[in-house]
Amino acid sequence: MLIKELGGEFALIDRIAKNPRDKNVIISIGDDCAVVDLMNGKLMLQTVDMLVENDHFSRRYFSPYDIGWKAMISNVSDIASCGGTVKYALISIALTSDISVEFMDEFYRGVYDAAEKYQFDIIGGDTTHGDLMSISITLTGETTKENLRLRSDAKAGDLIAVSAPLGGSTAGLKLFLKNIEGHENVKKYHIHPECGMDLLPQILPLSHAMTDVSDGLASESRNIAKRSSLSAHIDKSAIRLSEGIAETAALLGDDPYDYALFGGEDFALVYTVSPEKASEIKGYIVGELKEGEGVYIDGKKITRFGYDHFA
Repeated sequence: MLIKELGGEFALIDRIAKNPRDKNVIISIGDDCAVVDLMNGKLMLQTVDMLVENDHFSRRYFSPYDIGWKAMISNVSDIASCGGTVKYALISIALTSDISVEFMDEFYRGVYDAAEKYQFDIIGGDTTHGDLMSISITLTGETTKENLRLRSDAKAGDLIAVSAPLGGSTAGLKLFLKNIEGHENVKKYHIHPECGMDLLPQILPLSHAMTDVSDGLASESRNIAKRSSLSAHIDKSAIRLSEGIAETAALLGDDPYDYALFGGEDFALVYTVSPEKASEIKGYIVGELKEGEGVYIDGKKITRFGYDHFA
């Protein structure tokens, strides 16, 4: 049986997940980070992401600096979505035989600029060779029980909020793939993403459940709804699109809201708040959570979600 026949990436994750033996592990597989109780008032967060050439990035249009930056920011976003700050990073990398020292200098300039922005240290890793360049980054972060945010913490009646406009990364990627010149402001969303860590101090006091937009708003809403045993109801017209996205979609003959709902790699925070705190949110409201199951867009239950590596 192929993985796509099983149900794809998330079905595979559910199949391989087992309960940890260590009782200090609060969360293992199934959220943005693993969570371990350090028994000193702090919780350790751990996350890992792998980026593979010609899938997550292309050396044809990514600079070495941008590859390093994106590799780090995609992981920082996971730590932010669990309510934490980053402490340490480990980087494992496979390099092809044509990669130069100068290329790696620029790659690590991007890596260290991200580490400097969010004040964490790179303390180790591994280097090898391969047919394609691939990067695996593990981050260790920390939070407290009060600040920990999980996908499973939503409550019926919560509003769904997003910290930033969406759709930029997918729009930028499509411009690159179709070799369309110009539109540098849109392309930048894909090659040089930002994340929601800077807004975290303002979002934490308001939020219940939280995740980040790695695979599109539809997928992330499903993740929160499923883990919280609720249904998610999205108002498509309430989604704010990144600047320039509507024009890009018109040029390509696409629906710009598809970029936001099903594209991914925007790395905004998606979080839930009680209706009483609606006026305090940082970002904008796109829907609500109700009793039941599934994800609905403008009242219609959907079966299409975000990016799946094995679909």
